[in-house]
Amino acid sequence: MRVVLLTQDDPFFLPKAIKKLHAGLPSDIEWVGTVLFEVSPFGKRESFFAKMKKTLDVFGLEFFIYFSLKFIKSKLTPGHSVKAVLSQASVPLFTLEGSINSPENLKILSDLKADLFVSIGGNQVFKRALLDIPTKGTINLHTALLPKYRGLMPSFWVLKNQEKYTGVSVFFVDEGIDSGPIVVQKKVEIAGRTQEELIEYTKDIGMDCILEAMISIRDDSYTLIPNPQEELTYFSFPSRQDVITFKKNGALFFRWI
Repeated sequence: MRVVLLTQDDPFFLPKAIKKLHAGLPSDIEWVGTVLFEVSPFGKRESFFAKMKKTLDVFGLEFFIYFSLKFIKSKLTPGHSVKAVLSQASVPLFTLEGSINSPENLKILSDLKADLFVSIGGNQVFKRALLDIPTKGTINLHTALLPKYRGLMPSFWVLKNQEKYTGVSVFFVDEGIDSGPIVVQKKVEIAGRTQEELIEYTKDIGMDCILEAMISIRDDSYTLIPNPQEELTYFSFPSRQDVITFKKNGALFFRWI
């Protein structure tokens, strides 16, 4: 089975996760290429300085300093990027201009003859012409128990709302938002984790779930789990007031080491 990954070069959580994903691939699943989107941690493509300003305005100075230092460290650490992980694994990288749904980009993706697209942190809307390219469909990783917590930053919202559990869902992508039928889903206990720890934990479990989903799709042995529209909750980008409530509720973004 031929697989193409659609992701972004997030320096914080994805290099380790994607390295694990590659290491776990069975020999008969061929990773034939990766499309790397511009980094967009909050689900919207913006300039670098716009991202910095939004981070500072919404999450505050301490958050801004902490992740700025982590960003600088990642840039100074050899091999700590998605691009580096892909290079070490000899996975071809495709950088597409403009919308992934443009005719030119659809042609590039069609030429890869993929059976399955795998989206991790994909930050563009996938239209029907794109979804029709892989013979076995497109799957996406969402770190929440769908249909609850569709949308952006589920790790933030479950902590703000003082949930005891969250989860990981791998689902077939349709033209809605996190609305396709689920292939694999795991429930996990939050257990006092910070948001940073929760993202790392669910990304790690998420790679196991993606591998399980790929194998079951390869073997045509999966049983779909419903993702009912009538039970959904949806969350978008938090406001400054949401962050204040997050902290008042005792949630932490990270721990200084």
